[in-house]
Amino acid sequence: MTGEVGNALRLSLAASPVDGQANDARIEFFAKLLKVPRSSVTIASGQTSRNKMVRVAGASADELHARIAT
Repeated sequence: MTGEVGNALRLSLAASPVDGQANDARIEFFAKLLKVPRSSVTIASGQTSRNKMVRVAGASADELHARIAT
């Protein structure tokens, strides 16, 4: 994670955007960061865009913010 922009997190990845590799890396990163199963993390919108919305199932927004802050 390289920072925050407003309410969004800025993330830099080394994975190539080819064949969804960058999206897979993003999902893996957030699953580990938030300590949730990989299956709980999905890209809700922006599959092919630089800006993405990531959805995490099974945790409240407050819980997720607390996990990111630690």
